[in-house]
Amino acid sequence: MTAGRLGLVVTSPRVAPGLLSHGAWEAVTTAGRLLARTDDEPLVEALVEAGLHVECLGPLAPAALARTLVDAADDVDVVWLGSSDADPGLTDALASEVSRLETPPDVEVVVGSWDVQGGRLLDVVAAMDRLRSPGGCPWDAEQTHTSLAPYLLEEAHEVLEAIGSGDADHLAEELGDVLLQVVFHARVAEDAHPDAAFDVDTVAGLLVDKLVRRHPHVFADGEASSPEQVEQEWERIKATEKGGRADAADLLDGVPATLPVDLTASKVRSRARRRGRELDPEALARLEVAQERLAAAEADARAALRAVASPTPTKPGT
Repeated sequence: MTAGRLGLVVTSPRVAPGLLSHGAWEAVTTAGRLLARTDDEPLVEALVEAGLHVECLGPLAPAALARTLVDAADDVDVVWLGSSDADPGLTDALASEVSRLETPPDVEVVVGSWDVQGGRLLDVVAAMDRLRSPGGCPWDAEQTHTSLAPYLLEEAHEVLEAIGSGDADHLAEELGDVLLQVVFHARVAEDAHPDAAFDVDTVAGLLVDKLVRRHPHVFADGEASSPEQVEQEWERIKATEKGGRADAADLLDGVPATLPVDLTASKVRSRARRRGRELDPEALARLEVAQERLAAAEADARAALRAVASPTPTKPGT
């Protein structure tokens, strides 16, 4: 920055306030004046702790704040330390302010920190915290794992429907709804009795541990060079974790009883293939017949549901 410039330092609220980019650190350490709204802003506290002097202007309206900043930058480097609320209305007010001056100062936005990938996940956790905390949403506050269970199933089916539609925006939205269920259940658990509690970090940690454990060909010295070998290794490691053997006799072991029959049948066939098991032809034939009958019954039930859900026609003369 050169004399007579106004720098606006903007940072991500998801990154520790003291972690600034080289450009931002150079701007704040060479500025003639460091200005901020209040002294309890995280970035202000970090810079003061680092030995820098920050002047706090208080809660000025955007127009008044813009004029103060532009006037201050008339003959000296000035850096405004962006507030946690992103200073709504300030950029428009600054544009209006500099446009009225014959020789306005240069205004430069200095990015202090960028969001890392996945940073918005922290916003999801924060939003759920707000919803479940005192003064939040009464409906969210009273939910339990049991009351939320139907929503998890419904959201999963909506994801499947979105995948079938080929609409990427729709899929992104529906995946967000599934993510909500994960965060919701984690918060419900966090609020439970301490002996039974876990939180979203527990869930994430268990997932990362599992991914590392079951991908030794990526994170360790395991060998698996094809998708088929990866599947076999996954099955073997999973069985070892559960104290069983990869060639366990029960192909339904660990499969949820509530999983739809078609998906269960597909999983059984897949397990048999990976384990080199020959399935009983007569049992397979009975299964196929039963699946056909189940599909027909489901079609009849859905037709009945459509009739129930359709508007009742108005009778003549009523």
